Amino acid sequence: MSRVHVHSDPLDRSRFGLDPWKLTEWAYRSHDLGVTETLFSVANGYLGMRANPEEGRDAYAHGTFVNGFHETWPIRHAEAAFGFARTGQTIVNVPDAKLMKVYVDDEPLILGTADLEHYERSLDFRDGVLRRTLIWRTPAGKRVKVESSRMVSMTQRHLALLSLEVTMLEGDAPIVISSQLLNRQDGKDEYHDPSAAMGEGVDPRKAAKFEDRVLLPRVHYARQDRMMLGYQCANSAMTIAVGADHVLTTQADHEIVVRGDEDLAKMVFRADACAGQSIRVDKYVAYHTSRGVPVRELSDRCNRTLDRATRHGIEAYHADQRAWYDAFWETADVLVTDEHADAEQLAVQQAIRFNLFSLAQASARADQQGVPAKGVTGSGYEGHYFWDSEIYVSPFLTYTQPQLARNLMHFRSRMLPAARQRAREMAQSGALFPWRTISGEEASAYYAAGTAQVHIDADVAYALSQYVNATGDRGFLVRDGIDILVETARMWADLGFWRSNGTPSFHIHGVTGPDEYTTVVNNNLFTNVMARYNLEEAVAACEIVEKDFPEDWHQVRRRLDISEDEIEEWRRCAAGMHVPFDAGLGIHPQDDFFLDREVWDLSKTPDELRPLLLHYHPLVIYRFQVLKQADVVLALFLQGDRFTPEEKRADFEYYDPITTGDSTLSAVVQSIVAAEVGYHEVAWSYFLNSLYVDLANLHGNTVDGMHIASTGGIWSALVCGFAGMRDRGGRLSFDPRLPDTFPLLRSGLVWHGTRLQLHLEADFFSVEVVEGTEPVTISVRGTEHVVAPGAPVRVELDGRGTRLAGTLTEKPQLGGVRADGTRITAGVPEPIALDEDVDEATATAMSQPMNSALGPDPTIDGEY
Repeated sequence: MSRVHVHSDPLDRSRFGLDPWKLTEWAYRSHDLGVTETLFSVANGYLGMRANPEEGRDAYAHGTFVNGFHETWPIRHAEAAFGFARTGQTIVNVPDAKLMKVYVDDEPLILGTADLEHYERSLDFRDGVLRRTLIWRTPAGKRVKVESSRMVSMTQRHLALLSLEVTMLEGDAPIVISSQLLNRQDGKDEYHDPSAAMGEGVDPRKAAKFEDRVLLPRVHYARQDRMMLGYQCANSAMTIAVGADHVLTTQADHEIVVRGDEDLAKMVFRADACAGQSIRVDKYVAYHTSRGVPVRELSDRCNRTLDRATRHGIEAYHADQRAWYDAFWETADVLVTDEHADAEQLAVQQAIRFNLFSLAQASARADQQGVPAKGVTGSGYEGHYFWDSEIYVSPFLTYTQPQLARNLMHFRSRMLPAARQRAREMAQSGALFPWRTISGEEASAYYAAGTAQVHIDADVAYALSQYVNATGDRGFLVRDGIDILVETARMWADLGFWRSNGTPSFHIHGVTGPDEYTTVVNNNLFTNVMARYNLEEAVAACEIVEKDFPEDWHQVRRRLDISEDEIEEWRRCAAGMHVPFDAGLGIHPQDDFFLDREVWDLSKTPDELRPLLLHYHPLVIYRFQVLKQADVVLALFLQGDRFTPEEKRADFEYYDPITTGDSTLSAVVQSIVAAEVGYHEVAWSYFLNSLYVDLANLHGNTVDGMHIASTGGIWSALVCGFAGMRDRGGRLSFDPRLPDTFPLLRSGLVWHGTRLQLHLEADFFSVEVVEGTEPVTISVRGTEHVVAPGAPVRVELDGRGTRLAGTLTEKPQLGGVRADGTRITAGVPEPIALDEDVDEATATAMSQPMNSALGPDPTIDGEY
């Protein structure tokens, strides 16, 4: 059980407003710049801009990121071995277009030192626009109002729109607005200060630091109203162009000065303003990237984007954005308050919408790319894609924005050739998807908690099957999906082996499950049950295509060289899959030898030694029964129809006290399963801990970017946990578990093209069709109902489901007898105090870039 506990609204409401549709900040503070830069980011899944001030300073970590735009570098292992990852991939901080510096009487506006009479910044979830208003009393005593807005367009993928308006409230003064494009990646800020180029808070542990220049200049100019910078990455050869156009509005006398060089382009607007006069600059910015298109072609694309944008106008794009979000919220919103909501309930509603809004910003226009672990709000995890996308983000997209889910599945299908090559390298048949990647090539240097997590194959297959079952998109299955299912099934059939002790069973050895505190084990339960599902889905897909698409089946068989014997082998492997179970303890061991270890007593582990991975060597952790995140419990959720209610409860009660929650991926899953087995107070506690992961910076690393997987898990906790939705074999069922704190839960859901509205209260559950013509069959607590257009279904509920009083503690279950007759005991390894010089050496090693020659980052390879 995690030590992070949230019992009520953790935000400072004297600073942050309580509005269920926006995040508002009423006071400027510098102590948590990194956190607020992340929280107020604007993004569309392709392009992301951290909430650095327009004026440039102060900033914790400047950042503008394009999904998938990365540099490569050789991974130098201290002791290399065959098959180790060879090429590192790191997202690049692309040229900064946010800069619009303000001078009044030649005095710069710097928020950290300015005399601010008023400050308000808000991010509206209904249109994705970041707005800021402040009143500045200059050193000369003049009062100046500065208003700005920033938006990354959902309708125009490559476009960002910024505006800045400066008004003299009292006094006359010369005003200067310096709009810039600045390459921060390669070493200097706008003041030519190398130390501040990326912000004072950049932590080299979170993204690799490059020794040589990354962006090689190819195009630069500044003329009339437009400026352009273009580059090619030194090693990856990826190309980028960024252009900016401007529209000036003012009644004051003014002039415009332009200047451009390889790393900095400026357009300076100068005006002599009298009291009451304003100067406004609208800035249109276009980013285009490619894996190899020449930079001049990309600059031409930027020009076309900007020509179109300036004709359309900022206000029109704001209206388009509002319309896009209106459509998004029709299915994505989850309402949990009524007109009687108190402050605590409103805070929860605001936090829910913030998390769902963050999902939109991370995925909406990712298009042909994946969803990075941090979205495009920071450089954490180097911009890599993990299994997070399939298990935590994809369900939200599948059931609310199916087209976006299809894009994510298509992205994985484009990675299949590289996955086939990786399987060959690992001496396996079929395909093996990389644990962490941008380009499709494995980039995890720490194989024990990286490459060994072969469950990624089953995770991809699970998300694919979930998408096809929920949408009925068999066309995608035939064209792209079948290849993924076949090749991943081949990998499992080849990786595992048969063992017989009376009855033959299929085993998978030498793997790591989701829990990265237990690595390279035999028969990890999560891996085995997910591999079983993968094999079964491959068989089912082949049968569907053969029966319903015979002409396509002929082509599929020829393309993939599938035989009936091979399909039968997959069927046998699935049926014979070994699933660890200890009859004496009545639980499923996480792996074959998990119970042989001593239990780590987390109740006796002080907070200052959390998270464990930052205070204990991995080998120390590996010797104990202790989890970084839910493993068996995640299997209980994803494959819940394969376990009995009694097994689920027993497993949950055993594993919860030894799960640290050091990963942000854990609490949402624990909330869902706690709700199902009846621990309603525990479910609510875990839900709150997940809900405020970033808003309250509960894990201390929101500075590196949003925890996108956790935001996806919030939707699952609400709809699958509290509304009790399950989708097994293409059949929708509900077993609601409404928390006492919620007067209701209302959510949208898309099923086979039909949009449903779910409404849950303590004593009833209703479903109606709000868009579509087809009826939908559902099951509510075991009874089938048909929901049709104009014929909603209302089911009376007898209570809120199974309920168990009380909560669980961090004291592990002890005294159980292992199969060999020994008893399970607990302990806590005591760290030995290090000398100061050793402490300094450790700190130095900890500061090395992830995957570097000096070894892996202590965060290992998963969410934390």
